Amino acid sequence: MFKNTPFEAIAKSMTESAPKFDLGAAQDAMRNGQDNLKAWADLAQSQAAQAQAAMMETVEAVKGAKDPQSAFEAFRTSSETAVALFQQNLKDAVALSVTQFHGTVDAVQKSHPAGGSLAPMVKGMKAAASTAESTLSTAMEKGAAMAASVSPGTKTKRAAK
Repeated sequence: MFKNTPFEAIAKSMTESAPKFDLGAAQDAMRNGQDNLKAWADLAQSQAAQAQAAMMETVEAVKGAKDPQSAFEAFRTSSETAVALFQQNLKDAVALSVTQFHGTVDAVQKSHPAGGSLAPMVKGMKAAASTAESTLSTAMEKGAAMAASVSPGTKTKRAAK
């Protein structure tokens, strides 16, 4: 007598699906995932090397400082470099994310039985991701410009009490 247990249901599903399994498609999906992971690893390695180089520059500049003003200037320059690196690293990470998102959406459309009917939705999704990337870039540029335009206030002497 047949009992419909979860194990039997899984076994039946696997048995019926086995002939439909496409090894090439599975390998392509895995290759795409591996490529994405490699891209993130390469980006992280590059960003870490840039941060390390900037830190070493700061250390050398501070070691060479002869007076408090030059040390202050070294730290100011270091802060500006750190902000620029952060901004560039964020832009690079967002660009990689958007590129991979576009690739994933294209792959889903390509593998879908009615992929052509998804074209308007795919176009909209890709446009939205690109718009988000552009908006973030613009916001960072405006923020950096605002920060750069701020000048230190003048010191005022406290009134004698």
